Amino acid sequence: MAAALHPHRIELGDVVLRPFVAADEAAVDRALQDPGILRWTAGTAVISSPADKRARRWLEPRIDSWARGNAVFAVADAQSDEVLGSVTLRDVHRVPDQAVAAYWVSPAARGRRLGARALDVAARWGFASDGLRLHRISLDHSLVNAGSCRVAVRAGFQLEGVLRDYYVEPTGQRHDSHLHARLATDVVPRPEAVAQPAAGS
Repeated sequence: MAAALHPHRIELGDVVLRPFVAADEAAVDRALQDPGILRWTAGTAVISSPADKRARRWLEPRIDSWARGNAVFAVADAQSDEVLGSVTLRDVHRVPDQAVAAYWVSPAARGRRLGARALDVAARWGFASDGLRLHRISLDHSLVNAGSCRVAVRAGFQLEGVLRDYYVEPTGQRHDSHLHARLATDVVPRPEAVAQPAAGS
């Protein structure tokens, strides 16, 4: 069994990365209404659940994920604490000094480079001597999921190759996937936030 991780919080100006809590269920439910999030990140167990139970099915294992060695962050608005997305470092040290990243951003929060910023700051913490002390973090995404590719590249995850027929949808359809990775030794500038228009403008 993987070693437990101490739950962590990261301030990122307009948003905060923090552990998920039960009160996030409504926000997760809204996120799972998005076909892309449901298709690419929800998982078979969630998709096969009744629609009104999907959010709880997704959320429950992530609330205690830290105790099972997976750093699962909610990306929440710094003012309202509403969940806008998620970034995960899983399989921590399953292969020595490595982890695997995953992420999603709610439709209403897109266009701010929030996914890239959250992935970047989670990776920096993962590499840090006072973080997870990782050397390599990898991620993969279906070639059909171009948005995920943009997030990965903006967060400094270099494209390493193509995994043939790697991603399998619950329908059984297979997709080639990109493999990206970032090393602790990579020099990566921080992704900048995209300013949002003022209300009424």
